[in-house]
Amino acid sequence: MGSRAAKDSLFDAFVETARALASGRRAEIVDVLSQGERSVDELAGEVGQSLANTSHHLRTLARAGLVHSRREGTRIYYRLASDRVTELWAALRSVAVEHVAGIDRLTEAYLGDRTDLRTVDRRELAGLVAAGAVLVIDVRPPAEYAAGHIPGARSVPPDELLRHLGELPTDTEIVAYCRGPYCVYADDAVRALSRHGHRARRLEDGFPEWRRAGLPVAVG
Repeated sequence: MGSRAAKDSLFDAFVETARALASGRRAEIVDVLSQGERSVDELAGEVGQSLANTSHHLRTLARAGLVHSRREGTRIYYRLASDRVTELWAALRSVAVEHVAGIDRLTEAYLGDRTDLRTVDRRELAGLVAAGAVLVIDVRPPAEYAAGHIPGARSVPPDELLRHLGELPTDTEIVAYCRGPYCVYADDAVRALSRHGHRARRLEDGFPEWRRAGLPVAVG
């Protein structure tokens, strides 16, 4: 009892989770799976990796117990093992923002200058939705919308937004949301809407945070 070797083994087991996430591509896979279940080929397209590399990353996450899989015909689907994995990913991001030098610079390099982007927090948006005072658009890929979305939100995938601009009302404020605080889709949507005369804001974070806050979710 209480031996050095036993303690070493215990703490080594704890950090298996950290080792599994010690790759930007695996962290990105967790970010995508925070939206809902996806097939291996869909994940490969999302993270810009080959099927072989994506499968390798998924096996690493599975060995650490962070993801589960199921087979449907010839396709394999993956999902996060629990909501705690999403919470872990959010906590990791939060710590990095607070303590890692250069995160702000890297964020701006990816998302652009967000100074003029107006945001809305979850509680305010929930009230606006309940009052019917806004049009909410979900600018994630359709599979993620189908897995879960804000009730009443309209699915407008990122590659279809410009085609649908003429159908969106100009007399109602529009709120766009996507995967989270570092998802480019909502930023791009708000910029495009603003250029075309719409009043637009983005949800301050994204759908996973909305769901974790216990706010209403629709599926399908």
